[in-house]
Parts: sequence; structure tokens; C-alpha cells
Amino acid sequence: TELTYLNLSSNLLTGNIPSSIGSLTQLTRLDLRSNSLTGSIPSSIGSLAQLTRLELDGNLLMGSIPSSIGSLTQLTYLDISLNLLTGSMPYLLCSGGLVRPHIGCSKVQCNCCRSGVSNFFC
Repeated sequence: TELTYLNLSSNLLTGNIPSSIGSLTQLTRLDLRSNSLTGSIPSSIGSLAQLTRLELDGNLLMGSIPSSIGSLTQLTYLDISLNLLTGSMPYLLCSGGLVRPHIGCSKVQCNCCRSGVSNFFC
């Protein structure tokens, strides 16, 4: 597919993010914020190698952040705040090019904060 920008924010969406999202390999921006999405972040998101911006904030997502997100080397903006996520931030994200990450550190361990890589995580 040639789709590069998918914006479904504020559309009252419910249910899980389908794992088939990983087949949209040309995406550079994925915006699913401000819905009522549940379940976990699918590991297939790690297949979106061109992604520069990922906005999943303001949903009801839970579980841990998949380690596959660490392979998104083009990612410069990440917002997964205002969810029910737990666990730790994949370290590969910390050492990448993230400029404006917002993850909601209250329930997510931010090992990158303590390593001094970035002070924007918490």
C-alpha cells in the first residue's frame, strides 16, 4: 500500500488495534489518539520501519510496550501517555532519535531517564 499518513484520532473507535496495522509498511505517521482503543499495542507496529510519528495517547491501552517498537529507528515523536500501560520503555528507543516522547512514566519504567540519554521521557 502507498498510504503514508493515517489519522483516525477522535473518532470514538473501540476495540483492539489490529495486528494487520503492521502491513501498512509505508506509513510515516500513525495517529490513533483520543479514542477508546483497548488491549495491547500490537508488536506488528515494529514493522512500520518508515514511521516518524506515533500517537496512541488518550486510549485505554494496557499491557507492556512491545520491544518491537525499539526497532523504529526513524521515530522522532512518540506519545503513548494517558493509557494503562505498564512495564518498561524499550532501550533502543532511548538511544534513537526521539525528540518529543511522551510516555506517561507513572506506570512505565523509563530506564532511559536514569541513563541520562534524554530528560524528556518523564
